[in-house]
Amino acid sequence: MSMKLDYVKNYKLGSLFKRKFYIPVITKFYLSHLFSIIWLVISIIVSNDWISDLSKLVSMPVSIAIVGGIALIPGYINSFLVLSLLLDKQPKLKDDTPNKDVTILIAARNEETRIEETLRYISNQDYTGKIKVVIIDNASSDNTSINAAKAGEKLNLDLKVIEEASPGKFNALNTGLYNVTTDLIITVDADTLLHKSAVRHLISRIESSPLEVCAVAGSVLVRNSRHNFLTRIQEWDYFLGIASIKRLQGLYQGTLVVQGAYSAYKTDAVKKVGGWPDAIGEDIVLTWNFLKNGWKTYFEPLAVAFTDVPTTLKSLSRQRSRWARGMIEALNNIKPWHQPSNYTKYLTGVNLIMPYMDIAYTLFWLPGLVLAFLGIFWIVGPMTLLVLPMTLISYTILFLHQRDVFGKLNLKIRKNRTGFIFFVLCYQMIMTPISVLGYIQELFKLKRLWK
Repeated sequence: MSMKLDYVKNYKLGSLFKRKFYIPVITKFYLSHLFSIIWLVISIIVSNDWISDLSKLVSMPVSIAIVGGIALIPGYINSFLVLSLLLDKQPKLKDDTPNKDVTILIAARNEETRIEETLRYISNQDYTGKIKVVIIDNASSDNTSINAAKAGEKLNLDLKVIEEASPGKFNALNTGLYNVTTDLIITVDADTLLHKSAVRHLISRIESSPLEVCAVAGSVLVRNSRHNFLTRIQEWDYFLGIASIKRLQGLYQGTLVVQGAYSAYKTDAVKKVGGWPDAIGEDIVLTWNFLKNGWKTYFEPLAVAFTDVPTTLKSLSRQRSRWARGMIEALNNIKPWHQPSNYTKYLTGVNLIMPYMDIAYTLFWLPGLVLAFLGIFWIVGPMTLLVLPMTLISYTILFLHQRDVFGKLNLKIRKNRTGFIFFVLCYQMIMTPISVLGYIQELFKLKRLWK
């Protein structure tokens, strides 16, 4: 009896200890804001002489705009990210082995050489529920449909192949939506390979979440990182850069891009917002429509998939300019102040200043870097290094999170030191001008390209 009482006593003390140190999301939100504001105030004080000296060349308002765009605001955002990542702790899964039926939608265009491998990874899932697969051949000019049907039969998949003649990924996915009879949908790109527990972890997260959570983004990492130097750099972007942003947004219950490459959705929620919109960033606008309707979107780092990233600067430029255009589309369609949640008001509102920071970086920081090499420190100098520590700290925190994820999935982090160095020091010099290009393309409503 004494042992039983001691057990109960210890259990209650343990529960009390856990409850005592539980930090609500709203508290994390305001603590992160407080930290980032303190960082901003210190940065402004330290930067005062820099701003004053620069103003003698370009006027005070322009000086403030330049320093704010390349140092102060990026520092504020990075410091908010750092503390949020430190405070982030993924909620435990209520059921690690769900068995609810799910339909996987794959929009494919000219994927005859890769579709079988994608389907083979789906067939090897450790998910105990029924998986239905719908391939939507979106106006392919090759044997995508034939090869998909053969692979489905060979792998004993519950697979259906349908045709959609109207080009556009949104058309393909909406055609697939009409053929869904399950409560849950997963979208997978035709060149994306799923880790063997990917479906299980993704469905487990959406089933373990509150009812208002209508979608969960999976963690998409780089498959072809050994192809060339450009893919080696992108490996770190997906592993640290994109993952850190998604983790931050997931913490505040508003992952802003439940990406079509690999994510789960509640079927009714997708239908209620009218399916995937006619947009170059169809997954971005869809996600913001969810948030506007009061639903929440999460991120699950354990639900891992691997995708092929662009191997040439031209294809990378197309992809990232398309992403930038998608963000502008979302801002045009759904204003941040129309979002019902304070979290998503803030998260989507940050995107309003992204074009300003990208333009400031492209027009001022890059030329300033050239001047610095010539010994002229008007724009780029020691003060601009204030942003770097926060960036490195955020990457370190995310690396530790990712190492824990990889350990649980029995995966190994590839050694790619050179790629990491160039990712930290040079990647933004490539990506930011490409984003500016995307803003210009959207401003003039230039032709949309799926890939």
